[in-house]
Amino acid sequence: MNWKKAILAGTLAVTTVALISGCGSDDKSAAQKMPDKIVIGLDDNFPPMGFRNEAGELVGFDIDLAKEASKRLGVPVEFKPIDWDSKEAALQSKQVDMLWNGLTITEDRAKKIAYSKPYMNNAQLLVVRADSPITDRAGLAGKVVGTQDGSSSIDALDKNTEFKNSLQEVKKYGDFVAAFMDLELGRIDGVLVDSVVGRYYMAKKPGQFKVIDDKMGDEQFGVGLRKEDTLLLDKLNGVLKDMSDDGTLTKLSQKWFNEDITVKVN
Repeated sequence: MNWKKAILAGTLAVTTVALISGCGSDDKSAAQKMPDKIVIGLDDNFPPMGFRNEAGELVGFDIDLAKEASKRLGVPVEFKPIDWDSKEAALQSKQVDMLWNGLTITEDRAKKIAYSKPYMNNAQLLVVRADSPITDRAGLAGKVVGTQDGSSSIDALDKNTEFKNSLQEVKKYGDFVAAFMDLELGRIDGVLVDSVVGRYYMAKKPGQFKVIDDKMGDEQFGVGLRKEDTLLLDKLNGVLKDMSDDGTLTKLSQKWFNEDITVKVN
C-alpha cells in the first residue's frame, strides 16, 4: 500500500468510527429525551379515579393528579380512553405513554411494564344488595358474581381459587358501573370491586348495597409506563414524591374520598 492509500484508509477509518460513535450518542440522548406530550390511557368510567361528569368532562382523583404532575413536569398531557382489558397492548404499541387510572401494581404486570412508586392503597370488596340474605363469601356459593374484565378483581379471584370455584359463574363487564347496575336489577348476586370504586358508587346510592367481605385482597395503585422510558419514570417519581411531601396527594384524597387513603411516596 502506498502512502496516499494509507492516508486515505486511515482517514476513512477515523471518519467511520466518528460516525458510529456519533450515532450511538445521538440514539442514547434521544432515548432519554422527555416527550413533547404525554398521552395517558384510561378507562373513562372508573369513578372516582377517572370518569365523565354530567357535562361529559373527564374528572376524578387521577385526572387531577395527572394534571398537577403535568404542570410540574412541564409537559402537557392528553387523556385517551382505551379498552382497559387491552391496556398493556395500548402502552406497548405506543398508542399511549402512561396508564394512569387506578392501575393496580401486580407481579404479573410488572414483568411487562414499569411502575411508578405506589401512591394509593386499595382493596377488593364483595358487595351484594342491602336486602340480600347473603352475609359472607360462603353465601355466594352457586351464585353469579360480576366484575370488570381486565381489572385486578380478576387477579383477586384467581388467588382465591376455592371461592372462585364455588361460584356458578363469574360474569365480566366492560366496567364496574355496569356490574353494579345489573346487581341493582337482580341480574347477578354480587359484585367483586375495587374499594375506591365500590365505596364511591355505594355512597351515591345509600342503603342499596352492603359489603360482605373486604378481605379479598389488599393492593396499591401506581402509574404504568414502558420499561424503556427510564427518564420519564424517574421524573414522574420525583414529582409524585414532591406532591406527597407538600400535601397535594392528601388534599386530593380528601376532595374525592373524604379521607386520606394515599401512601407516603419515598
